Amino acid sequence: MGGFFAVAAKEDCVFDLFFGTDYHSHLGTRRAGMAVYSREKGYDRAIHNIENAPFRTKFDKDVNEMQGSLGIGCISDFEPQPLMVRSHHGTYAITTVGKINNADKLIQELFSKGHSHFLEMSGGDINATELVAAIVNQKDNLVEGIRYAQEVIEGSMTLLIMTPKGIYAARDLMGRTPVSIGRKEGAYCASFESFAYLNLGYTAHRELGPGEIAVLTPEGVKTLVQPGKDMKICTFLWIYYGYPSSSYEGISVEQMRYNCGAKLAARDNVQPDIVAGVPDSGTAHAIGYANQSGIPFSRPFVKYTPTWPRSFMPTIQTQRNLIAKMKLIPVKELIEGKRLLLIDDSIVRGTQLRETTEFLYQSGAKEVHIRPACPPLLFGCKYLNFSRSTSEMDLITRRVLKEMEQEGRKIDLKLYVDPDTPEYAEMVKHIEKQLNFTSLRYHRLDDMIESVGIDRSRLCTYCWDGKE
Repeated sequence: MGGFFAVAAKEDCVFDLFFGTDYHSHLGTRRAGMAVYSREKGYDRAIHNIENAPFRTKFDKDVNEMQGSLGIGCISDFEPQPLMVRSHHGTYAITTVGKINNADKLIQELFSKGHSHFLEMSGGDINATELVAAIVNQKDNLVEGIRYAQEVIEGSMTLLIMTPKGIYAARDLMGRTPVSIGRKEGAYCASFESFAYLNLGYTAHRELGPGEIAVLTPEGVKTLVQPGKDMKICTFLWIYYGYPSSSYEGISVEQMRYNCGAKLAARDNVQPDIVAGVPDSGTAHAIGYANQSGIPFSRPFVKYTPTWPRSFMPTIQTQRNLIAKMKLIPVKELIEGKRLLLIDDSIVRGTQLRETTEFLYQSGAKEVHIRPACPPLLFGCKYLNFSRSTSEMDLITRRVLKEMEQEGRKIDLKLYVDPDTPEYAEMVKHIEKQLNFTSLRYHRLDDMIESVGIDRSRLCTYCWDGKE
């Protein structure tokens, strides 16, 4: 995943850019960068590794030295960016959020057209943002180039391009990721997260529509390519990715999570002593459950945030397992002898939640009932790098179905998407047993969609039902 922030101002924008970008730190932990432009000094840029230190610490020196009235910043979970590009369009800075599934094909096409080379990153991959810039540069102007890139990329691509004249903001064709515009006197900003500009004095202006391309200047925001009619915004933004104070398409993240918890409670039949959420994203879902059911909300464990403030984890699975355990500190007095109902945003691999459940038992829990706030994840995300999984077999659901297949079952995935089939119930029972839960009940897809309040045709639900 990743996040971005951009500012076009009449005065120096570096302070706003610094804090606006920092407010996206929950979306990635690998790389971060800022690029600014001023008429006096031209372009300036800084990129740092933020794996071992937060954004603010790494960029503290840069923010005191940079100057500019235009700026773009990003938090990236993969490639270094923003990149500075010199082409027939002139010099510009570019940052992207998305996923390119046909990168190899696009690279070969560019080579066949005379593109000489790409710089490899340390892992041997091509920087996706560099690839996007190369595609954009195939056309006569930036707007045509941006639209061309969006059309040929399989997956999704939202981007910012900063030139001396203004900042181009382009939301991906199907609107899978958001672009929120804020304004204050003398400045406009573009942000992935709508809350990121509020404490900086901006007020909400509007959101870009799917496929819309606009240009930001200190004087305003001008649409260059009108938005499309169809949208498939990622539902997981509300379930997990989004910060509680954000909203997308006018729908509050925190309120949606309360709605999820309430619907989970309305269908449940267990009587635990307390309801709890796995910090942080599971907490709001649990509050919604507690409010609806009347069962007390409690915090039987807390997340240790001074040195592990962010939600993302290392890529190495053994480290993930260890840190998942180290981050959560039990409050034994609230666990011992209790029947707990625990809500997490999702179950991906199942490793972390199994570890959490085990230490609850070790701390004296009598029962641990698990209620994920979304349906079983059956398909790997094709659009937003939702998880770090390299294979769908990393998903606990697919591993369980593989085991059932090896027992002689014929697996038809459609039957395991439908929560009313006996096949679905059997899969859930297998997961419950494998992860050692007292009981397991997932959120239903229809209830989750109703919790958002947007028509299903405008939501991406691919990771749950395989529908594009």
